[in-house]
Amino acid sequence: MSGSMLFWLAAGAFASMVSMRICDPMLPALAADFGTTPAGAAGVVTLYTLGYGVSQLVHGSLGDRIGKARYIAGAALVAAAASLACALAPGLRLLEIARLATGAVAAAIIPLAMAWIGDTVDYGARQTTLAKFLNGVIVGIILGQSMGGMLADTLGWRSAFLLLAIVFALTGWQLGVRAARANPGSPAATADTPMLERYVIVLRAPWARAILALVAVEGLLVFGALAFVPTSLHERAGLPVWLAGATMASFGVGGFFYTASAARLVRSLGEPGLATAGGLLLAAGFALVALLPGAASGVVACIMLGLGYYMLHSTLQTHATQMAPAARGTAVALFAMSLFLGQSAGVTFVAGALSSAGYAALFGMSAAGLALIGLVFAALLRRRTRQADGPRRERRPGAGD
Repeated sequence: MSGSMLFWLAAGAFASMVSMRICDPMLPALAADFGTTPAGAAGVVTLYTLGYGVSQLVHGSLGDRIGKARYIAGAALVAAAASLACALAPGLRLLEIARLATGAVAAAIIPLAMAWIGDTVDYGARQTTLAKFLNGVIVGIILGQSMGGMLADTLGWRSAFLLLAIVFALTGWQLGVRAARANPGSPAATADTPMLERYVIVLRAPWARAILALVAVEGLLVFGALAFVPTSLHERAGLPVWLAGATMASFGVGGFFYTASAARLVRSLGEPGLATAGGLLLAAGFALVALLPGAASGVVACIMLGLGYYMLHSTLQTHATQMAPAARGTAVALFAMSLFLGQSAGVTFVAGALSSAGYAALFGMSAAGLALIGLVFAALLRRRTRQADGPRRERRPGAGD
């Protein structure tokens, strides 16, 4: 895969993540413009998330049928039109509908880009390539909220959606041109297979079921607790709300540490080592914020959490791109759906248990669970390697003599 192609895939991922988070800080501005409360305007956030999650069931299968390259480019162009509709929305209800549509189409970009990388990059270089692609995701996560707040306060909230429309349109155009020249991402071998049968192909594989279960639990344990780290720092350490929220940017810094050193980490630790170390770093980060809440410790903890998460999650991602090569788009979409469901369940669980259990206990539970997830995944990887090596040794001339 060319560097320019990877850049525009990362640009699409950036726009998708910015679009997901950009409305969070502009709720007061939307409420003032449309004569409601911030809670009354929150549909622009929840409907985007709903569209993003539910549509995963469709995008992967359609990407396998139509061709991932064409589908990603088309999704980015439709997301541009939906973002423009957000900028021009005359009322809150139409803005909510446009946000639902934006989430539903933008959801195709990241999973199908990962699947496309799986189609075009050899397995040995795939984790490093995915790490470079993740830069777009991480920058989008970090800048999404700050861009929304800054633009809402300066040029007005409509300018944020106009900027997103431009980025989506430019990305869709550039990806379409490059896909046509390179002709990658042709329809999968299962292109003529009915949608439900493609899901059966994925779920029939034991390794696919293991990866999907692991990423769902990972999402539950990481993001269920992570969503409440800023509130914990505000309530337990007395940090101002803005500083507690800004501390979370360190999570992205940890992610950049991973992407900058991914090739070296993969060579030195291997996949089992990455899974183990990632789980242990996540455990240490949550333990630190549970036992020693504060500004400095919060920054250190969030860096550890970001580095640990991407070490563990990128290893899961790499295997997601390989768990059903004949229906790779469907497989990676299921992977994204499992992560999304785990995140939602985690936030719901922590929100319900917080008043009775408290922050420290819940962060401690996540720490223990994530250490265990890393160790279990590493053990499964080692067992899978032994099973793959066994037949090769048996076929070797003279083996067993």
